[in-house]
Amino acid sequence: MKKNVLFISSEGGHLYELRQIDFDRYNYSIVTEKTKSTYPLKKTYNNKIHYLIYGTRKRPIIYFFILIINFFISLYLFLKINPDVVVSTGTHTAVSMCYIAKIFKRKVIWIETFANRETATLAGKIVYPIADKFIVQWKDMKKVYKKAEYFGTLF
Repeated sequence: MKKNVLFISSEGGHLYELRQIDFDRYNYSIVTEKTKSTYPLKKTYNNKIHYLIYGTRKRPIIYFFILIINFFISLYLFLKINPDVVVSTGTHTAVSMCYIAKIFKRKVIWIETFANRETATLAGKIVYPIADKFIVQWKDMKKVYKKAEYFGTLF
């Protein structure tokens, strides 16, 4: 029986990295931010893709409220999808979902972004303590995240 896996990331490069994974090996759902670039993915993934509100730290007050709203949307989606595992390539969009998964005693796999070769991301630092598996895409990142595993890149 296939594992029920929720894949989550923000839009852009993080989502591109996530989409390198062979989703068809799992009973999967994808969660990302709803933007002009991600909405057309509805045609590709049909009812397997779900959206959060797009937010950016460039507008801190609005961003704070978006994070709160996205937390509740994430909780709703988590309960609806009921995943065994949550897998993410980051960033802020995925943090709430990872913590919700831990509260419900589900596995969390975090794949630190390919874009960071020497420094930790803020989201990575927040999820690192609770991740069941923390994967880095550069060998040098094992110095930053001591318990991380390196398997190469998603590309």
